[in-house]
Amino acid sequence: MTAFFFCVLNLPLSAQQSIVDKINEYGKLDRWSVREVRESDILGGKTKYLYEFYGNGDTLVSREPLVKPDDYLWRTNNVLACVAGIYKTNTTVFPEKRGDGWCARLETHIEDVEALGIDMHVVCQGAFLLGDLLEPIKSTKAPMTKVVYGIPFSGFPKALVFDYKAEVGHTVVRGTGFSKLKTLDRPDYPEAVILLQKRWEDENGTLHALRVGTGYERFTKNVSQWENGHRIEVRYGDITSDPCYKSYMKLDVDPDRAYHAFNRKGRNVPVIEEGWAPVGTEPNYLIVKFLASCDEAFHGGVGNILWIDNIRLEM
Repeated sequence: MTAFFFCVLNLPLSAQQSIVDKINEYGKLDRWSVREVRESDILGGKTKYLYEFYGNGDTLVSREPLVKPDDYLWRTNNVLACVAGIYKTNTTVFPEKRGDGWCARLETHIEDVEALGIDMHVVCQGAFLLGDLLEPIKSTKAPMTKVVYGIPFSGFPKALVFDYKAEVGHTVVRGTGFSKLKTLDRPDYPEAVILLQKRWEDENGTLHALRVGTGYERFTKNVSQWENGHRIEVRYGDITSDPCYKSYMKLDVDPDRAYHAFNRKGRNVPVIEEGWAPVGTEPNYLIVKFLASCDEAFHGGVGNILWIDNIRLEM
């Protein structure tokens, strides 16, 4: 991942188009593979399934971390965890039949875990993103450090385009696994995001960023029939005076919730957005994510569902 980040910051146009083509091709969501994982006996030894949308219906029986094909730039947050030698899985993104092909169903649900007579309940949010997850997950601490959001990219997309439907607005439940479930007095909504950044690294290995482009939507209404070709327009420069601007589109300046990436030394560090880039600034990083919940980790509207299909960048 480190070598990939620093080798493709200045891609020739043909290579950049190849990345767009790979994003769009896998975004059709018609090629799924399955990992079959037997959880540890202390958790009941159940067989669970982790889905990713590449391959041709292949099933791999393994407890090994996921090794993605080189051209597969996406990732679900269906993940393998191994904490103190105990294997556990979590699946929040599922393939679902749609006509002659497939789509993805992202859910926010409660994962129930029973071990040594202790019941634990964890709220899990479905996520679908450009980037990677660092398997196996070894702890529940600092969840943002487990995800490498985004890929190197130097183009200027006009929009993120996709088909979707949604069931939204369920009340937020907090479930960390270490305390009782708690219902909070606020609704929760799925969201889709496309961001472009200009990143650089200083002599201390700290990663900095300017926000180049922003496209952001929260789905606050139920949509029971497919809306095809939905567009989230990318707006460039400082959008704080734009009529579309909402507070949740603000710069990412909170170290506890910041995106993470690897620096030249291979350390996983936060990327703090320090300002809005002037219009015309060439980005070098692209983030795309679809989430079944817009709330913080281990919180979410249990019952939220976001269906997505035919994801592509409009250039």
